[in-house]
Amino acid sequence: MRHQVAGYRLGRDKDQRDSLRRTMIQQLFDHERIQTTRAKAMFIRGEAEELITLARRSMKGSDAEKVHARRQAAARIGNAVIVKKLFDEIGPRYESRNGGYTRIYKLGPRLGDSAEMVQIELVEE
Repeated sequence: MRHQVAGYRLGRDKDQRDSLRRTMIQQLFDHERIQTTRAKAMFIRGEAEELITLARRSMKGSDAEKVHARRQAAARIGNAVIVKKLFDEIGPRYESRNGGYTRIYKLGPRLGDSAEMVQIELVEE
């Protein structure tokens, strides 16, 4: 039984989950909309929203706090181009929004294995 065990394992070991999370968050921020399974969308949703909140809050900080926030995001994302887009485009877009930066739409089952497919996107504002 999995009592009080949080998170999604997705049938992968820890390194594979970390790589999957990093890649999917990069794709979400790059394309602003991706199609995936429901489990993977729920898997990346929390961290993606935390990164957007980090970018949004760092706009009001000092120069040292801005650099620190970018380094934190770079450690979690691993791609300098995506970090720049996150802090220069995505973060300021949600300046007046207090959360709920992503939206998940159900698309129905996948033909091959009937996995529940969804589309996760950044909310337009």
